[in-house]
Amino acid sequence: MDIDVNVAAPAWRGVADLEDLAKECVRQSLAASGAALASDCEVSVTFCDDKAIRALNVEWRGKDQPTNVLSFPTPGAIERKPLLGDVIIAYETVSREAKEQGKALRAHAAHMVSHGFLHLIGYDHETAAEAERMEALERKIATALGFPDPYADDAEGPAGGRSELN
Repeated sequence: MDIDVNVAAPAWRGVADLEDLAKECVRQSLAASGAALASDCEVSVTFCDDKAIRALNVEWRGKDQPTNVLSFPTPGAIERKPLLGDVIIAYETVSREAKEQGKALRAHAAHMVSHGFLHLIGYDHETAAEAERMEALERKIATALGFPDPYADDAEGPAGGRSELN
């Protein structure tokens, strides 16, 4: 798999080894999920700012506000896709959430990459059961990456009491 990482917002350059971290997040997410992908598929991860993600959120979701992560899967069966899709992550929102939640920015950014990638391969959190399944994988991925459980302080359970994840 070819993992293209684009750092479009200068503020992200303060996160050490961001490109390597993003690639490892994708690899660990793929391993944890057990998904079968086309051997030569590509995925893109872009680290942008709130302005850029807000424009995408308006255009594609009709929501005139920034968000932490957006995923844009390409159509078709994942095992045959040459281009899996795009994951877009906004600096200001992710940085603010990390501070509010008492998390390291690097750990929260890794969670956003993993979360976005899981969306690309078909995971979702529209129902409580889907959220539990996806969050279990995210916990497994965080552990594999050496980060704490991203939901450890989430007292309200799946899909409650935390930032919006897309």
